[in-house]
Amino acid sequence: MALKLDLSRTKDIVVIRGRGRIVFGEEADELRRVILGLLNETHRIVVNLAGIESIDSSGLGVLVASFISARNRGAKIKFAALSTQVRGVLTTTKIDRFFEIYDSSQEAIKSFYPDPEAAAG
Repeated sequence: MALKLDLSRTKDIVVIRGRGRIVFGEEADELRRVILGLLNETHRIVVNLAGIESIDSSGLGVLVASFISARNRGAKIKFAALSTQVRGVLTTTKIDRFFEIYDSSQEAIKSFYPDPEAAAG
């Protein structure tokens, strides 16, 4: 299945929901193009990977390069709802240590906003 990307916005945060594969070729190139374009508009991106059934080294490269591009621009990319396959690849390659990973897009969105109770305490 080719990669399909759906975008939604919550305040100043863009959520990218992917379905399909992030592999060498058009799929990886499309994800890179979308993320780089969004970094011109926002500094907060959540990439929901629940619908990703396959990722290869090129796909991993796009995730890492996007994360670095965001950091270099003062932006943040957070990852959410990793599919079993994506989680396994990120864990095996130990790349998961570099990313902020959340169980859901909602948790990732909330993490962009400091907890008012924690700030008061």
